[in-house]
Amino acid sequence: MPLRLSPTLRDRLAAAERPLFGGWVCSGSPVMAEIMAGSGLDWVLIDMEHAPNGLESTLAQLYAVSAYPVTPVVRAPAADPVTIKQILDLGAQTVLVPMVSTPDEARTVAEAAQYPPAGRRGVGSALARSARWNRVDGYLQNAADHVSVFVQIETAEGAAAAEAIAATPGIDGVFVGPSDLAAS
Repeated sequence: MPLRLSPTLRDRLAAAERPLFGGWVCSGSPVMAEIMAGSGLDWVLIDMEHAPNGLESTLAQLYAVSAYPVTPVVRAPAADPVTIKQILDLGAQTVLVPMVSTPDEARTVAEAAQYPPAGRRGVGSALARSARWNRVDGYLQNAADHVSVFVQIETAEGAAAAEAIAATPGIDGVFVGPSDLAAS
C-alpha cells in the first residue's frame, strides 16, 4: 500500500474555504506540541529560532503532532541550507525561514529545500523520515509536491523587496515578523 504524506501549509491554504488558524510551540515540549495539535488548530509551528529546540526536540514534536489532523510548520533558526535540509529530512513538510530580506536570499532558501535540478538539497531520502525511508512512492521525483517553503520578512529592506521575494520560484508564502520589522 502506498504511503502518503500530510498536506503542506501551501496545500491547506489553497484548499481553504475559511481562514486557517495556527499556533506557535515555543516550549520545546512534545507534550505541549501534542496538546496544541489536538486543540482544533489547522497548523502548529515548531520554533527553532526563538525556542529551546534542536533537531532532536523538533523530531520529538513532529512525532507528537503526527497523529492529529494538523499541519506542522518548522521555523528554522536561520537561512542556513544545511539546517533547512536537516529539518526537511526529519519529515517536516513546511518550513518557515526567518530574516529573508532580498530575492537572492529567498532564492537560496528555495534552492535549499528542493532537490536538483531545481535546487541544491542533498539527496538522502532513503536515510530520512522525509520519504519515510523510501516508503513514499516517487518521493524524489515529486518532492516539490511534498515540501512547502515560507519566508519571513522582518526588515525594512525585506518590506521594500516583498513583491520580488514573494514571486521567487519555490517560495510558497510570506509571513511578516512585526517585532523585528518595527525594530529595523
